[in-house]
Amino acid sequence: MTQDGSLYAVGDTCYLKYYIIGPDGKRLHKTITLCKRSDVHDWWKKKGKWGFSSAVRSLQRETMDRIKAEAKAAEARKRAAEEPPTEEMSVVDLWEMPTLPIRDANGKPIQGYLAYIEAVVPLTGQPRRKPETIRGFKQIWKQHLSGHFAGMTLREYLPKHGNRFLRSLIGTQGKNTLKHIKALASSIFSYAVEQEILTVNPWREVKIPKDAIESEATLHYTLAEVETIISALVDHVDCQLLMALACFLGLRPGEIAALKWEDFDADTVHIRRSVVRGIVGTPKTAESIASLPLPAQVIIPLTLWRRAQKQAGINTTDGWVFPSRDGTPVDLHNLTARVIRPHIAGPAYQLHGKAVKCIRCNKVPKASDVRWKTLYAGRRGAATAVIEANNGNLAIGQALLRHKSQITTATFYKKAVTPETLRAGVKMLELAAKGESER
Repeated sequence: MTQDGSLYAVGDTCYLKYYIIGPDGKRLHKTITLCKRSDVHDWWKKKGKWGFSSAVRSLQRETMDRIKAEAKAAEARKRAAEEPPTEEMSVVDLWEMPTLPIRDANGKPIQGYLAYIEAVVPLTGQPRRKPETIRGFKQIWKQHLSGHFAGMTLREYLPKHGNRFLRSLIGTQGKNTLKHIKALASSIFSYAVEQEILTVNPWREVKIPKDAIESEATLHYTLAEVETIISALVDHVDCQLLMALACFLGLRPGEIAALKWEDFDADTVHIRRSVVRGIVGTPKTAESIASLPLPAQVIIPLTLWRRAQKQAGINTTDGWVFPSRDGTPVDLHNLTARVIRPHIAGPAYQLHGKAVKCIRCNKVPKASDVRWKTLYAGRRGAATAVIEANNGNLAIGQALLRHKSQITTATFYKKAVTPETLRAGVKMLELAAKGESER
């Protein structure tokens, strides 16, 4: 099934129409309800043609991916009895088949790799991997690995195949992407070893090419830039609060969207949950669940936003801090695209060749002279600023970002020191050297 289906709307309901192949090999058309109209899922008709918001299109793709996966799984189950012996199992089947044609030592059918990581662990009630992690795996598989592994059996795959494959990608992919590709491929083969399908993992001997291009450095906001951004959002206090949470506390976008009023005390915020694509769950790691002290730069817009919500007759003792119209956590992608980015970039932020208006102001704001670097740039900036403010103490940055290891904080989040900090450091060196010579 290669089709993507078609959309149409009746009233406030959007429908998805697609086809399946029946037992007789003929097409059977099916129609399902895709979504109800909301501030996120919207559509319109212009000059006789339907238009749909990006959220609706995204939901269409996700739904069709699920339908295709279910059809593929049904086909896999149908042919499971005819599968080749274990040693002839293909890499693609190990990834795609929900149940492999082999059993473990207890006689229980072994799950395919994707089914295994998506399965809920009874002890925790959670999937083995986070939904966002699984989406990342699927993207890497679709873009890079599915074609590479096509027609290859597990047994015949050798380290040389992986090395040649990564070398073939260095002209189009950066080193970080190659690392992600290798990590997933190695994880798939490690699973085959754990299930006693293979005895060794060939990807353990695969090396990242030495001449692979280093990926571009990630960006961060300086404190001066943050001050400019928050000033530019003076008419939208909720957006000021959102940026302050990202740039002073280093919260991830999903953690910001999932905040509730009851998560705040007088001077503390408790990070308890995260939301990714509308799905509320636990934060990225166990270490991410923590309490953080609130600086004045967060308390002020928090107080102003609470006051504005109260004046609008909205409860601020519990519920989402940033609610959508239908009572769910706000879609930060829409909020940043429609309000925050226009106020930061001004006329330079364009779509289809036209400057984007702030959806609330209904005008193109004046540029703030700060480049938009994504919400995650606030997290990196918070780490950089708090470490510099504490004389290079990485432990403070690690605690703020709630990392398991300081290596992660130092490698991926702490950026270069400011010229002022470098100058102060050289001055300290000068004084130390002078004191040593006077002894």
